[in-house]
Amino acid sequence: MATSTQRALPVFEAAHLLSWCTPAGFSGLYQGRRQSVGRCDAKPCCSPVDGEQIASIGQPDATEIAETVAAAQLAFLQWREIPAPRRGELVRRIGDLARARKTALADLITLEVGKIRQEALGEVQELIDICDFAVGLSRQLYGLTISSERPQHRLQEQWHPLGPVVVITAFNFPMAVWAWNAMLALVCGDTLLWKPSPQTPLCAIACHALVVEAAASMSDVPDNLSAVIPGDAAAGAQLAADARIALVSATGSCRMGRALAQTVAARLGRYLLELGGNNAMIICPSANLDLALRAILFAAVGTTGQRCTSLRRLIVHESILEPLADSLCRAYRSLRIGDPFESDTHIGPLIDAAAGRHFEKALLRAQAD
Repeated sequence: MATSTQRALPVFEAAHLLSWCTPAGFSGLYQGRRQSVGRCDAKPCCSPVDGEQIASIGQPDATEIAETVAAAQLAFLQWREIPAPRRGELVRRIGDLARARKTALADLITLEVGKIRQEALGEVQELIDICDFAVGLSRQLYGLTISSERPQHRLQEQWHPLGPVVVITAFNFPMAVWAWNAMLALVCGDTLLWKPSPQTPLCAIACHALVVEAAASMSDVPDNLSAVIPGDAAAGAQLAADARIALVSATGSCRMGRALAQTVAARLGRYLLELGGNNAMIICPSANLDLALRAILFAAVGTTGQRCTSLRRLIVHESILEPLADSLCRAYRSLRIGDPFESDTHIGPLIDAAAGRHFEKALLRAQAD
């Protein structure tokens, strides 16, 4: 098996990452075509496939983050004046670039996150699909026309762009979740500030490259339309507290969501949260057990169980408990755990050693119960 270090260079090249890298490593801040090394110490980026370091990522300080927000605000004043269908044209071009680089982007997800090949390809397809959806939406930003009790008058509803939008994403869907937010924000006339998971900065830089390259082909797209801000929770907290941010959309743990909601609410700001779940499946006596078995298996082990939608509980009628349990045990024994780049691997690695320790503790608790 090739090591992650050996795989990194061809993956970076195919994903058009090398032009965004300096001799010292990847920069700590990207906005439009501009990049800054970052004034804080760089941090390693390691692949969960074998734990090897595949890159070094600079880290911005608070001043750099504040300057990036200011630049996004100025870009917003230009972008909101561009007609929505024209904004949709930018998104269409982003989607076309993603189609052309689908395999390369999926390889990058597998390298940086450890997703198996089919799941990684599926995630890039989600990015492409939301681009298609957003392009159509750019010609459907309707408002209501309402009758008025005043003669020769009418009421008209009109939706306006919000402003700079912060997107905070988790490691488990390092491209799709950003795209769900970003493509809609772009057609609605908003600028973007993306704080990716500290574990997946390379996927963010590769997606940023799509936006910048598409924007370069259109003369009316302002500079600084999109930014990537690598960093830890402190960077996210600073962005959430900034009154210039019109909306914060964050995906992650419930603990993160509670803290972020308090910060944004303190300034009466807007936020969207997609947090963890405790998902259950109910299996009734009338269920098709073969179909239920496949649904349980994918829901539980997809993305190595690291999704907010992962199955955590089964509620099974007592009359079918024993045959279903036997079938599940056989199915789990047939799963192949291994290198996520191999086509016959069903389950790849957890994201890092800390996740592995958490998983082992959960097993011990389950056995004790």
